[in-house]
Amino acid sequence: MDYETVRGADPAVADALSAEVTRQQDTLAMIASENHVSPAVMEAQGSALTNKYAEGYPGERYYAGCEQADVVEELAVERAKQLWGAEHINVQPHSGTQANMGVYLAVLDPGDKILSLDLTHGGHLSHGHPANFAGQFYEVEKYEVDQETGYVDYEGLADAAAEFDPDMIVSGYSAYPREVEWDRVQTVADDVDAYHLSDIAHITGLVAAGVHASPVGVADFVTGSTHKTIRAGRGGIVMCNEEHADAIDAAVFPGAQGGPAMHNIAGKAVGFSEALDDSFVDYAETVVENARTLADVFQERGLTLVSGGTDTHLVLADLRPSHPDLTGGTAEDHIADANIVLNANTVPGETRSPFDPSGIRAGTAALTTRGMGTAAIRKVGHLIVDVVDAAANERTDEVIPEVRAAVADLTDEHHLYETRGAFAVQ
Repeated sequence: MDYETVRGADPAVADALSAEVTRQQDTLAMIASENHVSPAVMEAQGSALTNKYAEGYPGERYYAGCEQADVVEELAVERAKQLWGAEHINVQPHSGTQANMGVYLAVLDPGDKILSLDLTHGGHLSHGHPANFAGQFYEVEKYEVDQETGYVDYEGLADAAAEFDPDMIVSGYSAYPREVEWDRVQTVADDVDAYHLSDIAHITGLVAAGVHASPVGVADFVTGSTHKTIRAGRGGIVMCNEEHADAIDAAVFPGAQGGPAMHNIAGKAVGFSEALDDSFVDYAETVVENARTLADVFQERGLTLVSGGTDTHLVLADLRPSHPDLTGGTAEDHIADANIVLNANTVPGETRSPFDPSGIRAGTAALTTRGMGTAAIRKVGHLIVDVVDAAANERTDEVIPEVRAAVADLTDEHHLYETRGAFAVQ
């Protein structure tokens, strides 16, 4: 991808875009919230719909000239309904966080109570962290995972709900490697007469493919991101039954945002169409199989995993038992130097700053998109631990060049770009 048109108008941006293509080709993307979309999704997101203001909803826009915007949004909604089976779906949120904002605005008043998983235990900022709008507008209490097992403490959740009497309980997490028992959360919500919001931002694709249980039809509201395991256009989505449809639509627009990013909705429509193909089920199953393989390698090499493994696309390693003096931030930096990109992450019982925590989180969605199977993932797992061990033993100057060379072999074998102008998702 040479970005010749961009280069003619802005060489500096073209250079950065070309360099990003090279970076993605030459590194292994293991941040659990990242993936590689198809050329069709990228083309749709770069389409002329970026020029169109389409405030409102299909058939009820505030501006003229929205005929094709209506077609695209209706396609995105219909395909999303086929994927997740919800009665009503809004595809306009610009992000998963704004999808959550739409739900809060639809049914909560400022000062209402939200009960959600603690951030250091795998929750998300938009579930009520004080640095986020949700933590500033609402009264928030936290539940936790069981620190012995790493699984959500559903009994503790029930106890916290009985004491706190929340107006909404949030399930669905950003760093939780196990399948969520939506019914158990719903039972707690029913017991305290609270709404239940399930945020499946990370596992939208796994839920669509049926490799993770679905909260649709269980929770009152389901939100998600559309650019992670589902591999569609960047943004968010809200799902609910018809009872809440009007409230959700009004909360998203005009409540939470103005005109929708129609070019991203086009990318959502294309990505959803791709996910409706039978091959997507194979992809999602491989994502989970690869994550379990990665977990096995980490444990074989002595790392401690939160919950002891994974049911999803990610693994979360607590470095404290095996490498007590190595922080997650330092590990992340050295692993990135070896051309493997993952992220430092807080872990249950965190004793360090969230800016340099004790864990590392790694996902397999993007590597699976590149066509990697369990054999390649085993190699990657060993390379990661090689760097972690080297960082702890001050041997990075010796080890990292060797790991870089091995990564180069893997990226050459599993191309994103067969030629400079052809994107080749396998």
